[in-house]
Amino acid sequence: MKFETALIEGTLIKRYKRFLADVQLFDGQVITAHCANPGAMLGLKDPGLKVWLSPSNNPKRKLKYSWELIELADQTMVGINTQHPNKLVEEAIIDGTITELAGYKTMRREVKYGHNSRIDLLLSDHESNSDQLCYVEVKNVHLLRTKSLAEFPDSVTARGAKHLAELREMARQGHRAVMVYVIQRPDATRFAVAADIDPTYAGSFESAQKGGVEAIAYKCQLSPGEIKISSKVKI
Repeated sequence: MKFETALIEGTLIKRYKRFLADVQLFDGQVITAHCANPGAMLGLKDPGLKVWLSPSNNPKRKLKYSWELIELADQTMVGINTQHPNKLVEEAIIDGTITELAGYKTMRREVKYGHNSRIDLLLSDHESNSDQLCYVEVKNVHLLRTKSLAEFPDSVTARGAKHLAELREMARQGHRAVMVYVIQRPDATRFAVAADIDPTYAGSFESAQKGGVEAIAYKCQLSPGEIKISSKVKI
């Protein structure tokens, strides 16, 4: 996924009210950017770190800038925009990077299913079974508390537990159900559910796996020009 416009560098002053961040641009100007991330962002909101923002020319937008990337003290680049993983997975399916989801002929986005839910991607017309649908739910991951170990969630997520239950029901009905964790950072080699942060989600994850839901995790390579899913990570 290439950014549509060149990103602008700045220095993080603070992130607050979940969806707002004050950033000092390199010309000294201080602006408020939209932070498209409802999570706790542990370790990713320290003042003084370098960040990258995408500008918008839409006059109807309240905030001109969106926070996209942050560079940690060890120079690791992390993507914080939770609106990107669906597109990243879609591109990775098309280009064959996510081999587990290869072979489907059609892909639909945001299809209604379950109890007032929408599945991120619905794949169909698989070569081996044209009647089986594949329900794909995508989650953004950026938490890393232990070296090389990415974790989800970084805060309590009742919505995430609901999605796992919906996937389990699709698997019970005979469809394929896949949970894809997109790690928007390159320094992870393993993935785990953060049971200490959200025990309910951890229980739902275990139940979903026992009920036939598949779980896969992929990490990304990131730069101010592009974010791209690169390789699989062990769960």
